[in-house]
Amino acid sequence: MERRKFIQNTVAASATTILPMKLFSAGKVSATVERKFRICLNPGIIGVKANLQESLDYAIKYGYESIVSAPRELIRYSNNQIDELNAKMKENNIGWGSTNIPVEYRQSKSRFNEDFKGLRKQCEALEKVGASRMNTWIISTHDNLTYNENMRQHAYRLGECAQVMKDSGIRLGLEYLGMRTMMAGGRYPFIGSMKEGKELIAEIGKNNVGFVLDSYHWHTANDTAADIRTLDSNDIITVDLNDAPSGFERVALVDGKRELPLATGVIDLKEFLQALIDIGYDGPVRTEPFNQVLNDMDNDEALKVNMEAIKKTLALVGM
Repeated sequence: MERRKFIQNTVAASATTILPMKLFSAGKVSATVERKFRICLNPGIIGVKANLQESLDYAIKYGYESIVSAPRELIRYSNNQIDELNAKMKENNIGWGSTNIPVEYRQSKSRFNEDFKGLRKQCEALEKVGASRMNTWIISTHDNLTYNENMRQHAYRLGECAQVMKDSGIRLGLEYLGMRTMMAGGRYPFIGSMKEGKELIAEIGKNNVGFVLDSYHWHTANDTAADIRTLDSNDIITVDLNDAPSGFERVALVDGKRELPLATGVIDLKEFLQALIDIGYDGPVRTEPFNQVLNDMDNDEALKVNMEAIKKTLALVGM
């Protein structure tokens, strides 16, 4: 199930405004912090339609440092195309971000088994280009499964996926969804905080499983910088930088209404980033705003606005 389709089915569509952006001064920085984060382009999530080659060209043009891989596309590449892609990535110092797991593990057993059959081939395609991160998101409610039943199903199915990924050197990131509104949307609440996410990771029991850490869900779950500092840098597979719309109580926020980082200043992104610096996180950082105004821009404008928002946010911590 694609995240966007899920949101469209559960949240009434309404556009939020990202422009003009409210700019915040990062203040005087006594020393420049050496940045370990790699700014990642995830085109589809900002309304940019692009295949893998187009994504790479956009990254080079606009200064992104990594791109989201596309295993279904890479499977169709010849060895020569793989070599050419690897050479172009290396020449332009572009790395790989994280991509969605190509397995629907939330629905029926038969659907899971069918998708699972193709996972190894897709992981091997990622291995050929040196891409080593996949991710998924955990729905924080269920209409039929209790918390414990849902935990067992997630742990088993994601554990099976993680084992296959491990054989190709791939790590799996799990994104908890922190909105209290979503947890109340079904009969049985499920994981909706970092602490609960840790419980699922422990239940899976694979050392290549960690977090997708999204500032929006971190905020809506009422998690703190101290929670981030309980993690090791290797516990985080990828990071999403987002802001929340203004004028809402934290507990009333929903998944489909977000802003680019620093658009409102609702989320304390300086605190969020400083905690990541403190634990030595060095992976990809991207946005995931689900914002209609951004989606309606043409590709070049969206790519510029997105990059500007990320850079201004990193400047909060002297990067």
